[in-house]
Amino acid sequence: MAKKYGIKVVIVANNYMRTPPGELIEIVTVGSESDAADIWISENCRKNDIVITSDLPLAALCIKKEARVLSPKGKVLTEESIAGPMMYREISAHLRQMGDNSLSRTQPYSQKDRSRFLQYFHQLIQSALRAEGTLKTT
Repeated sequence: MAKKYGIKVVIVANNYMRTPPGELIEIVTVGSESDAADIWISENCRKNDIVITSDLPLAALCIKKEARVLSPKGKVLTEESIAGPMMYREISAHLRQMGDNSLSRTQPYSQKDRSRFLQYFHQLIQSALRAEGTLKTT
């Protein structure tokens, strides 16, 4: 999709990551400190950027900066939609501290998740480019 729309992809990680070659891909390697990647992303994202993350606190910070946020499973996160998952996260953390791990079952990534991700990613790219006035129609 980066090629199709001519958009830059920035991958932020604590360690070097091997990625496909291309002028539209930039790798940012941050320090190994806890949350270094999240801090870099939250400080550098801006309005209409698309941030892909499953980290809810990072998503909330990016939403405040008017970035568009998508989870790897294809859930678009907005100011309105993030409140419930954030509350669930806090409750789960509290229960884990008390020794109850019954809420910490993550479902495996499925083909349905991939399809949903691609669908919403495509929509977010188009809406971000439209908002920037740079959507190329072919």
